[in-house]
Amino acid sequence: MTFATQTSVHHLPEGMSRAEIRAGSSLASIFALRMLGLFLILPVFAIHAKSLPDGDNATLVGLAMGIYGLTQACLQIPFGIASDKFGRKRIIVIGLILFACGALIAALSHTVMGILIGRAVQGAGAISAAITALIADVTREEHRTKAMAMVGGSIGLTFALSLVAAPALYQGIGMDGIFSMTALLAVAAIAVVIWVTPAAPATTQEKVAFSVVLKNPELMRLNYGVFVLHLTQVAMFVVVPSALIQYADMPLASHWKVYLPAVLGSFFAMLPAIIIGEKQGRMKQVFIMAIALLLAVQIGFWQFLNNPAMLLGLLFAFFLAFNILEASQPSLVSRIAPPAAKGAALGVYNTLQALGLACGGLLGGWVKQHAGASSVFAVSAFLTLLWLIIANNMPELPRRAKASQQLPA
Repeated sequence: MTFATQTSVHHLPEGMSRAEIRAGSSLASIFALRMLGLFLILPVFAIHAKSLPDGDNATLVGLAMGIYGLTQACLQIPFGIASDKFGRKRIIVIGLILFACGALIAALSHTVMGILIGRAVQGAGAISAAITALIADVTREEHRTKAMAMVGGSIGLTFALSLVAAPALYQGIGMDGIFSMTALLAVAAIAVVIWVTPAAPATTQEKVAFSVVLKNPELMRLNYGVFVLHLTQVAMFVVVPSALIQYADMPLASHWKVYLPAVLGSFFAMLPAIIIGEKQGRMKQVFIMAIALLLAVQIGFWQFLNNPAMLLGLLFAFFLAFNILEASQPSLVSRIAPPAAKGAALGVYNTLQALGLACGGLLGGWVKQHAGASSVFAVSAFLTLLWLIIANNMPELPRRAKASQQLPA
């Protein structure tokens, strides 16, 4: 870097502007809302399904949990392309309308199949790529990592909230009430998009061929990683709620007593690792250690599923690994992707994330039905081991994106 460049960078504002903070926080909240639609049912749906006429089919139950991600995977890239053509905010609003309609369909259904259809419609509002692309549009390069981390953090916080709140909500308002509540929250999110979130500025960047994004080996590593992370997450909760009831003699309404300390403790434990990794340029080491921890968790569940004390410790370790990986991966995509193709790269990334959600429910339900509950974790451990091998060969990660010369309007 030349002295002239250093000087120009030095005079740029160091902190995020108000517009960037408003954009990042509002879009992170919308992203979190969509994930809440998935996460709230994870701790309770496998139990609720037993009360439904077709709830004895574990494969169908798993598919109902994961179909949301399947429709997301099919439509993520088309929605991203549409946002390029018709505008980010317009497409996000359309996606939220679909999300609300699907929630209402699920709320009015009294069979697993009916809920499956509602979940599929919810997932059809595939706006993850449009949201992350809008974040990239309205933030400067040097602050884009922070804004993407807001999204990653919002997912982790939403997951934590759902694990704590879902059993109490299920007891209080039932599964139909949970779906109705998410529909109302979607309507509130539409208002946030229209009146709070800033619009994307006009762009003059030269386009990058989509094939360049698909063939980028470092993005491939991250895409496979987010697929495995969310597959193991959903597959795990096909099994864990029933295991807590059966082996820990813990009723569903008391599961928050396990989830809350594990989640809160994992958040405090995560922060030093992220801070040290960023400041010392050791994010690759932090990243690899988190994947290794996730692998150890899957092996632990596989071997000690019937041990109540091990269940509690393994849940804490899972949340720690999940939170580190979920907060860091979108940021890494934004650093590695070509500057003019961040939207396309994030579209592919979110597609693989959604596909992982879908496959986790379907694979978890199928393996549980045909090979037993502990075998779900054996499969997850194998996929995580492959991720560890793939990620171990990645180059050292940059500490942060270089400061850009353009400021948002």
